Amino acid sequence: MDISRRISRSQPLATTAMHGRVDAMKARGEAVIDFSIAISHFPAPPAALDAVRQGLEQTTLPYTAVGGDARIRARLANYVAARNRIPATPDEILVTNGAKQALYQALYAMADPGDAVIIFKPHWPAYVATCKLLELRPVLVDLPEEITDQLLDSLPPARILILNNPHNPTGMVLGEAEVERVAAWLRRTGTRAIVDESYDQLIFEGGHTSLAARADWRELGVVTLYSVSQSHAMMGWRAGFAVAPAPLVTAMETLQGPITAAAPMLTQLALAAALESGEPAAMLEEYRARRDLVLELVAGVPWLAMRRPASGPYLWGDISRLTMDGIGFSEQLLHRRGVALMPGEALGVPGHIRIGYICDDVATLRRGVRALVDFGNQLYHAA
Repeated sequence: MDISRRISRSQPLATTAMHGRVDAMKARGEAVIDFSIAISHFPAPPAALDAVRQGLEQTTLPYTAVGGDARIRARLANYVAARNRIPATPDEILVTNGAKQALYQALYAMADPGDAVIIFKPHWPAYVATCKLLELRPVLVDLPEEITDQLLDSLPPARILILNNPHNPTGMVLGEAEVERVAAWLRRTGTRAIVDESYDQLIFEGGHTSLAARADWRELGVVTLYSVSQSHAMMGWRAGFAVAPAPLVTAMETLQGPITAAAPMLTQLALAAALESGEPAAMLEEYRARRDLVLELVAGVPWLAMRRPASGPYLWGDISRLTMDGIGFSEQLLHRRGVALMPGEALGVPGHIRIGYICDDVATLRRGVRALVDFGNQLYHAA
């Protein structure tokens, strides 16, 4: 059967494709340690579960407005005002089926085919994949140690800048001065911004500043994306939302209406309750301990350079001293040692690997990291 030109030249998202391969291997009875994606071993917050139970006791669960139930949108507006200092109103909130839907709809509503979108690499693969689906032109720029005025002024003209803050996969968190520089550059150039802040509650050291925490965020054209998948261990709930100027929310609703309509009411209730339950302190402490454990296990490995991330469920490693690239390394590691990880090529940077360290128990984490190190040592010493 013929398929469209748009989809025929597209590829499945690398992260979900690798996770699907791992699931298929496990279904065949093969033992696999999966570091390719971050799937928390923590349960969803009790407040989210209670909200769903209470929702199920209601006589009916009617359709809500496409952008979300009015009371939920008001709660989310209050949340971002208190947590992120974003002065948003309920009509500037759009509840979606996860952050990916919000990203797609924001790009669709903000840009036309052929428009340039600046994306820092390494990048979450969905940024580039979504741009290509919409026939936008992704412009990949190396993520710097610090965002300076010189860097910003060297960027090519573009319709949109995508920022990921905190950043997946490096764990970098932009400082307040960097955020101010970005805001000034947006005003100078007229470029708009989509800021993914899905990991804003997974920060181990330092603080976080939202680009939209400014009185002029509407004039700058800032869209901010949120998800509870990682921050509250709610991967399968597909719960997210966007904060955007009201006219843009209306435009995004126009797209969402015929595609999915509103997110399920039970999901909306769980989303608001999870965010209002406070920071996941116990989960964050365990993630910090796991991060430090992996860094301890790889300390001194001659072929692997891995810095301590300030946030997030991933570790980003440089394996460029090996004779094998990231794809070859990940494929051989999976087939020879039963350990899955994400090659840097999938995130725009060859010679690197991404490790999701929050799955399974600590003993499995240790075993997987030791297998990775042992495999890499054999390659390194054989070269």
